Amino acid sequence: MMRRGIEVNRREIIRAVTRQPKRDFIKPAYNLAKRIMPKISKTEEAALQAGTVGFDGELFNGNPSLANLVKKYDVALRPEEEAYMNDQVEKLCSLLDDYEVTRDRDMPENVWEYLKREKFFGMVIPKEYGGLGFSAHGHSQVVTKIASRSGSTAVTVMVPNSLGPGELLVRYGTQEQKDFYLPKLAIGEIVPCFGLTGPSSGSDAASMRDTGIVEEQNGVLGVRTTFKKRYITLAPIAGVVGLAFNLKDPQGLLKGTGAEGITIALLQKGHPGLRIGDRHDPLTASFMNGTVEGEDVFIPMECILGGQTRTGFGWNMLMDCLAEGRGISLPALSIAAGKGVAVSVGAYARIRKQFKIPIAEMEGVQEGLARIAGQAYTMQSAQILTNAMLNQHEQPAVISAIMKQQMTTRMRMVVNDGMDILGGAGICNGPSNFIANAYCAVPIAITVEGANVLTRSLIQFGQGLTRSHPTLLHMIKAIQHGDDMPGFNKALSDTIKHGGANTYRSLAATVTRRRMKIHSQPVDYYESQLNKLSANFALCSDFALTMGGSIKAAEFTSGRYADVLSNLFLGYAVLWHYQKYPVAGSEKLVEYAMENILFETEDALFGIYANFPIPLLGGAMRVLTAPTGRCYQRPTDDMVKAVAGLITTDSPVRTQLAESLYFSADPNDRVTLLNTTLPQALAADKLLAQLRKEKRTPSPAEKVIIDTAEAAREEIIQVDSFARVGKEVGQSEDWTSNERPAYTSMAYAREAVAAR
Repeated sequence: MMRRGIEVNRREIIRAVTRQPKRDFIKPAYNLAKRIMPKISKTEEAALQAGTVGFDGELFNGNPSLANLVKKYDVALRPEEEAYMNDQVEKLCSLLDDYEVTRDRDMPENVWEYLKREKFFGMVIPKEYGGLGFSAHGHSQVVTKIASRSGSTAVTVMVPNSLGPGELLVRYGTQEQKDFYLPKLAIGEIVPCFGLTGPSSGSDAASMRDTGIVEEQNGVLGVRTTFKKRYITLAPIAGVVGLAFNLKDPQGLLKGTGAEGITIALLQKGHPGLRIGDRHDPLTASFMNGTVEGEDVFIPMECILGGQTRTGFGWNMLMDCLAEGRGISLPALSIAAGKGVAVSVGAYARIRKQFKIPIAEMEGVQEGLARIAGQAYTMQSAQILTNAMLNQHEQPAVISAIMKQQMTTRMRMVVNDGMDILGGAGICNGPSNFIANAYCAVPIAITVEGANVLTRSLIQFGQGLTRSHPTLLHMIKAIQHGDDMPGFNKALSDTIKHGGANTYRSLAATVTRRRMKIHSQPVDYYESQLNKLSANFALCSDFALTMGGSIKAAEFTSGRYADVLSNLFLGYAVLWHYQKYPVAGSEKLVEYAMENILFETEDALFGIYANFPIPLLGGAMRVLTAPTGRCYQRPTDDMVKAVAGLITTDSPVRTQLAESLYFSADPNDRVTLLNTTLPQALAADKLLAQLRKEKRTPSPAEKVIIDTAEAAREEIIQVDSFARVGKEVGQSEDWTSNERPAYTSMAYAREAVAAR
């Protein structure tokens, strides 16, 4: 018995001794982490809880799998969605004249009627409430096609189907609210808008000054609030406003049902004190956009979205919907512009001649054409992959933020290159100009739903690191929970193991990455490079943990991390798309796009190494991730020439990029004329080259081919001109150009000289 007791005591002593160093070691680490780890506010917590973690988590793990992407994700339009695209969407586009819409700053009445009758505003509303119940992919493709005809009309359609009362009602509304509003929203009987942004709260929407105080009025519990909202799309014609405000309950009238915090109310047009109708004039865009204001407005609790139990839950609602919607609407608009420019400017470059050759043969022009083609393919790939994720009911908040920022930024690049190639044809307004409205709308897309500057420098990596890193959020929760030493110990241990695994993967991938590339089979080579860079990124993300909460303010650093994260996602999307939807020639486009993505990813990593706030760690990152220096370069001139040719000839790649775009049945429509003339111009130029080689004149049949192409070419190079512009349009019928102020002032000057 004595021996047994001694043995038990010995084991206890051994356990105590072996545990003691661990406690002494972990406690200082805990105290250090407590000081440097970011503090998570309630609004940040709601953002972090919104959506789901999927492929972005694999990137932060440093071990993403292209094979899993290809196996897991596939997407196609449902039969009813495809029929809608070919019927209702086609008909809508045929009703639109984007030049007239821009000139009139509104759509014609027949277009508004058609939108409502055919339930364009009810795409995401379930069928049981009279909506169409479309998938995310169906919704995305509808917006893309409309945007290829009229960006302002696409915005008008996408807002009710995105971050608006409709989507919020479906998820969070009371049954009574759903039954009342959703059928009316589905058929456009009432048009919704959502009031979030105010003068002091743009991208920092959570800092809104609009406050509501809980009170009773005539025995009815409600909220009295004053608000001033701006930049609200569809507000001037809205029948119901989703209004966000910060609810306070100083008297405790909620009595435990609901909470203080950001809350959303539903106010019908005509609600006492609500003022809507005034319009902003956003550049040349013609969608309805304006203000939502009110002073001392009483809102009964029955008007709170979701009822009293949902007071204080508004930010969670918004972040949850934004996690999905931000990945659909503006990306669809951007991709329509990107693909539209690739197809139309590509044709124009082949048809337009200078110095007796198509400008598509000029190397300076080919640089822009290649950039356009590469960006358009990258954008299309990212859209289809994201849609596939959304169709599986994922809500990838980090990827949605990447999509919004990257697609709108790349749209700007594509449109700017398109403008450079079109030259004078791009700057003269009129029905023949197919790029001007997209060019003017770019800053709007860049700014809304989170300005790109802040989305890149604050959200993508800042939230991604906390949300998608496999251990960080667990560590933060353990710290914020209090003295949760076991939870912290496990998180710290997991973090160390994860860092060790990433170090090994990063070094191993650097050594084992493929060096040889087979141009006709690019996937294996580029997947190997992405795997290396992903391992590098994951390890560098672990190093970023040493910055703690200061990463929030280190926007230079966070922005570079965001560039790496974004490019990795886009790179895998390109390879996924190529494997899913290959066409002849697309391997050249993949090679060009991937060379740019690899170069930009590596360049951002080297920017992190050189500028990391702790220089010693910056050097360590470089040694562990790039011991041999830089590996990647921009595409070669031969790649540029080959890719430019893909969109300036009648190629399968060009046909693929034209999918989901609208082409008018009117043969004189400029975009249609460009695309029907391209094969004629190619045939005519080939024939002319043959005639020069053979030193002969064309036969009658050959002359018809040449003359037909030249007639179309001559029409295409013309630009619009008008007898009257601006205020001249409103002058009397007998007005002449001689009455312009410049002429009349000249006459006054002559009279003054004669009188001296």
